[in-house]
Amino acid sequence: MAGSCRQRAREWMAHDPDPDTREEVRALLAAGDDAALADRFGSGLEFGTAGLRGALGAGPNRMNRVTVMRAAAGVARWLGAGALVVVGYDARHRSARFARDSAEVLAGAGCRVLLLPEPLPTPVLAHTVRARSADAGIMVTASHNPPRDNGYKVYAGGSGPAAGAQIVPPADSEIAAGMREAPPVDELPRSEEWRVLGEDAVADYVAAVADLPLGEDRGIDVTYTPLHGVGASTLAAVFRRAGFPPPRMVPEQAEPDPDFPTTAFPNPEEPGVLDLALAAGERNGSDLVLANDPDADRLAVAVPGYGLLTGDEVGGLLGEYVLERTSGADRVVASTIVSAGTLAAIAEAHGLRWEETLTGFKWLARAGGPGERNVFSYEEALGYCVGGDAGRPVADKDGISAALLVAALAARAKRGGGTLLDLVREQERRYGLHRTRQVSLRVADTTRLAATMRGLRSDPPTALGSWDVAHVEDFAMGVGDLPGTDALRFGLDGPACARVTLRPSGTEPKLKAYVEVALPPEESGEEGRSRASGYVSELAGAVEELFPEA
Repeated sequence: MAGSCRQRAREWMAHDPDPDTREEVRALLAAGDDAALADRFGSGLEFGTAGLRGALGAGPNRMNRVTVMRAAAGVARWLGAGALVVVGYDARHRSARFARDSAEVLAGAGCRVLLLPEPLPTPVLAHTVRARSADAGIMVTASHNPPRDNGYKVYAGGSGPAAGAQIVPPADSEIAAGMREAPPVDELPRSEEWRVLGEDAVADYVAAVADLPLGEDRGIDVTYTPLHGVGASTLAAVFRRAGFPPPRMVPEQAEPDPDFPTTAFPNPEEPGVLDLALAAGERNGSDLVLANDPDADRLAVAVPGYGLLTGDEVGGLLGEYVLERTSGADRVVASTIVSAGTLAAIAEAHGLRWEETLTGFKWLARAGGPGERNVFSYEEALGYCVGGDAGRPVADKDGISAALLVAALAARAKRGGGTLLDLVREQERRYGLHRTRQVSLRVADTTRLAATMRGLRSDPPTALGSWDVAHVEDFAMGVGDLPGTDALRFGLDGPACARVTLRPSGTEPKLKAYVEVALPPEESGEEGRSRASGYVSELAGAVEELFPEA
């Protein structure tokens, strides 16, 4: 094993165009660090429907110029010569270089390439693919991963409501095949015959978002953080275009910084990540605190003095807000197998169809059948896709358009003397109390994830805390019309209606458990909320006890 990895490392150096990663390999070889070489050259990053994501460094198991150029060659082979591709990038380490390499390889393969003009939010890329009628889009980003990481996401083009959505099978396997069959990267044809888009690409996105149905209320004071990412200028432009006061920026986090100096893990879901923003919101006397993740496709929402709303709570508020401002019996809303049941109840109350999808916006963006309009979809992990009667600005999660609608909703609540929290309580009284929690069980070795899921299938638990496991849904076998995926859902009988869904993360080495407890509307008061929170804590603890070594 060690000898073969050393040989692969030498072969890599012979073709690698990057002096930094060549020097990294040279130093490892000179030091005889076989463990580090095996980590980089013993396996490779797999191209899946989430694209590529991994740590920066040399070797096929890292994000680097070789990996990126091979990915671009795979995309070019999948599309064919003459295809129009939009390439975007964020402000992470190497993102601009990776985007330029992609443009050169695609152009060398005969594709027409449009490069976004600067580091920009992922939703701008997704919108531009649709607005320019492109055949595909590439976004260089690792979203909310740690500073050491980068990634590569591919968007499908074409026409129809899913234009500009993330790819689904078999596109991923076709791109992966193209990567495997590509020649060494120094033999790939490359060309600088590609074009940098002007500021109109951002302006088109800003106009499309600001045109969403918002109501009349604008009186809201917002504190905002982009978490050292690329969302600030675009969000400010959207608020300005829509007539909202400029958000107050968290100064320590306002500028793009690939080292994310105020947080080691720039995911707004993680405890403590929004402490600076929450403190600033209270100092500013703001009505609302908003945060995007570094590529601005997710949105966290908080009420000063209370704290963060969950993704499910925001999803319920936005879903009803959109339905109140759109019309037509052809509307459909969607959420995922790990999201709360609130949106389904809202859709039923409006006489409309709710659709359940697998996790990921590649599926949510495609919800809705022939003759239906997907006007709203969300996943509990702070991802929201909002639309109006004129359509959706993007067919993907969009933390900036969601921020605009949340601000409009909060402004309406403020005019009535309340906050978003009051609107959440109102929904609980109408649709029932849905308490949710995600439990993340990190593992050192991703191979343990598959073994854990196999064990749960062969020997599922019979009880979780005070609940009996009444039935098990195995999504690997397909449930209803859903494609197969590695997930299990336990329906529970006990003190309240409850369920737990388990699945491996698609981007990180951890097992995710999604706990939901539901109480009827008549039990949605303070006592009911306290009881439901206790039930959720009990179930979360029971899930952790299933995996004591995770």
